[in-house]
Amino acid sequence: MKRSPRFDFPEKERIAKVMASDRKSQAGNRIPIHFEDEAEPEEEQFAGNPARAEDDEVIELDPQDPATRADSEGGPAVAELVATRAELKRLENALAEAQEAVLRRQADFENYRKRVERERGETHNRIVGDVAKKLLPVVDNLSRALDAEKSIETSESAEFRHFLHGVELINKQLAEVLESFGVQPIAAVGEPFDPHIHEAVVTEPSDEHEPDTVIEELARGYRIGDRLLRPALVKVAAHKGG
Repeated sequence: MKRSPRFDFPEKERIAKVMASDRKSQAGNRIPIHFEDEAEPEEEQFAGNPARAEDDEVIELDPQDPATRADSEGGPAVAELVATRAELKRLENALAEAQEAVLRRQADFENYRKRVERERGETHNRIVGDVAKKLLPVVDNLSRALDAEKSIETSESAEFRHFLHGVELINKQLAEVLESFGVQPIAAVGEPFDPHIHEAVVTEPSDEHEPDTVIEELARGYRIGDRLLRPALVKVAAHKGG
């Protein structure tokens, strides 16, 4: 049976001192390690990780854009004001265009109304003129008969004079009817001769009238508006001896 080696007490103290010295030297060579649970800020992560910063989309804002200026200067309230002004400008332009269109339509309608009235007047004058031209020979014959009877009226009986007076009334009413339709007689006697409305049938030298003056009406002329129905048949004064 072997016996374990014996150590003297002083030897035990020396070994304990050496072990304590080793532990102190190991503790001096340790590197402190700290563990943090909080994540790094986003800016620091991007700064430390360039690859990730390049992967994200970068949006550049135009500094001249009103919306950008509004967001940078005044926020949503200013952006809403800019949008309201733009909508107001659009509505003002639309209103101006609508007013211009209304004015054009009014002008077109006014021109249409004037054209219809003019065409209506021309149609009326043409129809009445055609009827009046057929009645003018009747008016002429009635007038000639009255002129012939007036020369012997004094020698006729009272009954004939009453009959002649009735015919005169009929002639007057017929003239009034023609006048109501716009048929106007053409002035002749005493007027300067106008080849547009007068037709010279006879010329007669005269000392009492100026040359080219109508001195007698042989047949009355008529017109309706600017339309000549029939020229007046007249006798015209001429130079004496010419």
